[in-house]
Amino acid sequence: MKKTETKHLCSVGGYSQVLLRLLKDWTLPVAMGLGAIIYLIFAFVPQLDDAAQFFSPLMDAILPMFMFLVLFVTFCKVDFHKMRPVWWHFWVLLFNLLFVAIVMAIILLRQTSPLTSHLSSLILLESLLMCIIAPCATAAAVVTQKLGGSLEQTTTYTFLSNFLTVLLVPVCFPMIEKGSDVSFVSAFWKILYQVVTLLVVPMLLAYVVKHHFHRLHQRIIAVRDLSFYLWACSLMIVTGTTVKNIVHAQASVGLLIAIALLGLVLCIIQFAVGRYIGHYFGRTQEAGQALGQKNTAFAIWMAYTYLNPLSSVGPGCYILWQNIVNSVEIWQKRKETRA
Repeated sequence: MKKTETKHLCSVGGYSQVLLRLLKDWTLPVAMGLGAIIYLIFAFVPQLDDAAQFFSPLMDAILPMFMFLVLFVTFCKVDFHKMRPVWWHFWVLLFNLLFVAIVMAIILLRQTSPLTSHLSSLILLESLLMCIIAPCATAAAVVTQKLGGSLEQTTTYTFLSNFLTVLLVPVCFPMIEKGSDVSFVSAFWKILYQVVTLLVVPMLLAYVVKHHFHRLHQRIIAVRDLSFYLWACSLMIVTGTTVKNIVHAQASVGLLIAIALLGLVLCIIQFAVGRYIGHYFGRTQEAGQALGQKNTAFAIWMAYTYLNPLSSVGPGCYILWQNIVNSVEIWQKRKETRA
């Protein structure tokens, strides 16, 4: 082979390695960008209308499957004997409850004040509430593991956070939307069903596979970062749905920008408070992800079900902010590993 050809192949190989490393470091922003671009192409190219109508229900059906698979693969790597509550769980839950109480107090004060009776202010506050009251994301354990944290402790907190949400939502939402006719019992069981379906069932299935189907279990855990890339696929779908909600939102640009910016501030606060709590227990990464990373897909569903649908824009924007934080953390971790 000629030297020029060898040099060309080496340069191509070098470029491909750089591109592969870039994709690994910034998987989450790439997934979000693809989700947004693909939706916009299908939405604004008239020739793709039929294809868009075909794929829309298909994507709605695929998303829960991806979320289920992410949890199943993650739980296959969990040591169930290490899943027990620890002290940082209590403090993070306490601050989560405190944040909910603060926003709820502002909402209730707003309802009694004629100076702040505008609908947009309520939508803004509901958007913030959804970004706080939403449970810890099931993918938080995936990110924590990539950052070198405890998979078991983060998974345990995810359970505790989900059941706290189950208790808070039926209490808080009827106080906000009094005309929504949400009873405690019906809301409690509806949300509990979602939690059981998306959280408990994959855990039980993973437990059975881990203890009774050893060959299948070994094949699953042998695939490096499988749960992370499954999560990236689900993130791409969720991002496309979020862009769809924003494009079709019947709200002013100013209100949408305010929701996005306040969501950014809230995201930084929750990650920072979580990390501050965690450093007292030697669990900075775990506590930061626990309080900062939210199950935004679940929050969007709750907003559509119980509150003003526009409030779903809040957790929709929060997807962007929390995954930028995650991407930076993963990039820093990989940089430290290579050094």
